[in-house]
Amino acid sequence: MATYIVGDLQGCLDELQHLLETVQFTPSQDQLWVAGDLVARGPKSLETLRYIKQLGDSAKVVLGNHDLHLLAVSLGIHRIKDKDKTAAIFSAPDKYELLTWLRHQPLLAEHDEFVMSHAGISPQWDLATARACAREVEEILQSDQWPWLIENMYANLPDHWDENLQGIERYRYTINAFTRMRFCFADGRLDMHCKLPPKDVDTDEFVPWFDYPNRQKLNKTVLFGHWAALEGYFGETEIGLDTGCVWGGKLTMLRWEDKHYFTQPAFTHTPL
Repeated sequence: MATYIVGDLQGCLDELQHLLETVQFTPSQDQLWVAGDLVARGPKSLETLRYIKQLGDSAKVVLGNHDLHLLAVSLGIHRIKDKDKTAAIFSAPDKYELLTWLRHQPLLAEHDEFVMSHAGISPQWDLATARACAREVEEILQSDQWPWLIENMYANLPDHWDENLQGIERYRYTINAFTRMRFCFADGRLDMHCKLPPKDVDTDEFVPWFDYPNRQKLNKTVLFGHWAALEGYFGETEIGLDTGCVWGGKLTMLRWEDKHYFTQPAFTHTPL
């Protein structure tokens, strides 16, 4: 059995299938872990949802910000963004089944040796706190209250963790940390604006979340996506797998057991 982890798909199904053919992925024996953002700017968002869903227990998925936005669109809270290629999902005969399956996916997935979330783990959280916060939000997403949560998740505050946070403020911080985070300020607050790679940031006001000096120890490797501008991040205890396939970069997949990376250049280029 092999465990494969891949970064943001964003509808780039052809590249994924090419990689899976390369490694001779066998669903009955292997597992595919996907670090969120199954849908959005790439050409095959509908087909990607269908493909990952039909893998059943052979696929482990976490929700990304684009996946949550898709749920918001399904409720009429937001319109489809001009650059997103998700309209086909809403005219598909299996749209309800796909969207229901999507909102039942977690924010945090855990392996014996690693954890995976879309954007990372808040540097103010230990692993027990991350687990607890993820489960709180997942429980609401999988209940009849999920429209309320989706409608109220869009804001940048609170940007600092406090164990006394309650209600929507607690849930919003959790969603932002798991699906939108990139940089942190010196006091631990999350920055929700800068998308640049760290090398292009000309200020010392904030650092990447994984470089935060007072970050809690997790004792597991963190696998994440979300930050295409990093063009991949391959640290000792953090691995970023979003290498911008949808933007004309490449899709990167890690085989966990031997730490071997496989890449597939994008077949198409999505304009920024």
